[in-house]
Amino acid sequence: MDLFNEARKRELEYTTRRHFLKKCSTGLGGIALASLLGPQNLFAGNSHPPTPDLSSLNLPHHVPKAKRVIYLHMAGAPSQLELFDYKPELQKLDGLDCPQSLLEGKRFAFIQGTPKMLGPQVNFGRYGRAGTYISDLLPNFRKVVDDVAIIKSMHTDEFNHAPAQLLVQTGSARTGRPSMGAWVTYGLGSENENLPGYMVLVSGGKNPSAGKNAWGSGFLPSEYQGVQCRNSGDPILYVSNPNGMSRTIRKQSLKAINDINEKQYKEFNDDETMSRIAQYEMAFKMQVSVPDIMDVSKEPEYIKEMYGAKEGEASFANNCLLARRLVEQGVRFVQLYDWGWDMHGTNKASSLDVGLHRKSRQIDKPMTALIQDLKQRGLLDDTLVVWGGEFGRTPMRENRGGFEMPFHGRDHHTEAYTIWMAGAGIKGGITHGETDEIGFYGIKDRVHVHDLQATILNQLGINHEKFTYNFQGRDFRLTDVHGRIIKDILA
Repeated sequence: MDLFNEARKRELEYTTRRHFLKKCSTGLGGIALASLLGPQNLFAGNSHPPTPDLSSLNLPHHVPKAKRVIYLHMAGAPSQLELFDYKPELQKLDGLDCPQSLLEGKRFAFIQGTPKMLGPQVNFGRYGRAGTYISDLLPNFRKVVDDVAIIKSMHTDEFNHAPAQLLVQTGSARTGRPSMGAWVTYGLGSENENLPGYMVLVSGGKNPSAGKNAWGSGFLPSEYQGVQCRNSGDPILYVSNPNGMSRTIRKQSLKAINDINEKQYKEFNDDETMSRIAQYEMAFKMQVSVPDIMDVSKEPEYIKEMYGAKEGEASFANNCLLARRLVEQGVRFVQLYDWGWDMHGTNKASSLDVGLHRKSRQIDKPMTALIQDLKQRGLLDDTLVVWGGEFGRTPMRENRGGFEMPFHGRDHHTEAYTIWMAGAGIKGGITHGETDEIGFYGIKDRVHVHDLQATILNQLGINHEKFTYNFQGRDFRLTDVHGRIIKDILA
């Protein structure tokens, strides 16, 4: 009798509403492998694709301003003192020994001894209705300054790249937490059944220091992790069928694999098995949907020129254009990483004089075009665009072992850096926060990375304090136990 009751219990667990709606190939769950070209089921008759059972989350918590997010992360941390935070007083101190008061009790990634102060290495001008200071390195960005809110008082807890990238993208400096895009996709789902809700594009030749943990799903089901796309070859690794395998055979093999996975789920009741099924299904759908969307040749020449995009390149320009194409097709969260912003001055490529100029030229036109293009298509009203790095740079010139670098460079800095946000209910043409006269400390309206995360979720209609996931007996959230909404930048 006990064996019968146990078997009946397992059967009921298997057919709960949540699992019933997520099932694949059996019963109503046969809708799970829906056709790419319409509501036809891949293995059965006609039906509509399944809707994730997110009702228990009660999202959104309030009326959202944003339907989607494009996050532009400049991996390596741009120097705010050469781009947005103009400090003429710092110029007067150029070449002088750094005051000991700025060094006592502070930890830096590389600075030792007494470094020299380093004034701004570029000129600034004032633009837009409010006369916002913008660097000469960003001549195109000046055109959209009235569409963005520039936050100059950002600060973080980590001064090394990987932990700082993880902190801003996952809410924790240690691996194992879900990324922001995974949280958003878990909570809100996707607007396109044939594309992942969370997609990642990388430029600059390398992944960020935090690696793929920066877009991982952590303890959330793995179907919510970011899907990395490429600009050449297969848009997504292994999305093409192997030689000799037709799409029909691929469908049959997928059905066989899913049958096995279902049996495994019945035996072990592991939700990750359901995620595996969902990932196989999405991969099958993406074989048709992704190559078309990732083909920038379909764009008019004037649009490609607007971004500076060139077919086949793994460039920031191409990725900005692709980001617009992806959100246009209903992708919920698009993450762009651009590597190469770590300007220490150890060589020309990592110097403020050469490297920063080169990287600024690479992003200035595309990020400006992204805002203009979203705006002209009516997408900026409900698309949140975020730009920034993982920390800032020091107002002192970098030295190592007491010796200056051969070129102008700045060390990592946690106390002050700049980001900007645009679209989806963000006030345009404003500057929020203020740093001291040399850009070392935030002295007004300081903003922590958890505040940024709370604000992004808020614009998506999510109360960051109520959006939790229970893992190992504890309710976790993106902002941990911190975070406040930056209300002054909201329209």
